Amino acid sequence: MKKLVVGMVAFVAVLLVYSVMTYNGLVSVNEDVHNKWAQVENNYQRRADLIPNLVNTVKGYAEHESGLLTEITNLRSGYKNADSLKEFDEVDAKLNTMLKLTVESYPSLKANENFMKLQDELAGTENRVAIARKDYNDSVTKYNKKIKRFPTNMFANIFGFDKVEFYTASPGAEKAPNVEF
Repeated sequence: MKKLVVGMVAFVAVLLVYSVMTYNGLVSVNEDVHNKWAQVENNYQRRADLIPNLVNTVKGYAEHESGLLTEITNLRSGYKNADSLKEFDEVDAKLNTMLKLTVESYPSLKANENFMKLQDELAGTENRVAIARKDYNDSVTKYNKKIKRFPTNMFANIFGFDKVEFYTASPGAEKAPNVEF
């Protein structure tokens, strides 16, 4: 009888230790899923932050170019309005000066360089997003496998660990999949 009681106590102790280890393992992979999703969101936020910078750079470049073209057009129309050779020469000198200054200090290289850098950053961010989504889906695979395997699936059901959906790219899918926090 004493051996039976000791055996039962040992069995319960082993079952308890196994339950705690299984629960902690489930919590660990569950937290990994949440961490990976946070990385996806982080990269989407990075992309969202870059896009206004890209738009503002393009707007600034377009505004500068528009102002420059307007000024050159006004100077060119000065040719038609010149009543004398002196006025014509003045308009010509202003236009040539404007064109030379524009060629020498035209900010298109800088603006274009900034635009290209932002475009590269955006492309890099898109790559980060793709990697983060892949890492998230890998983590979901690991988690879902763990909660489906016997005997862990019994503990997962008891403790309320449910299947998590994979991230799938579709229009408007940038919100969290079925991930409960």
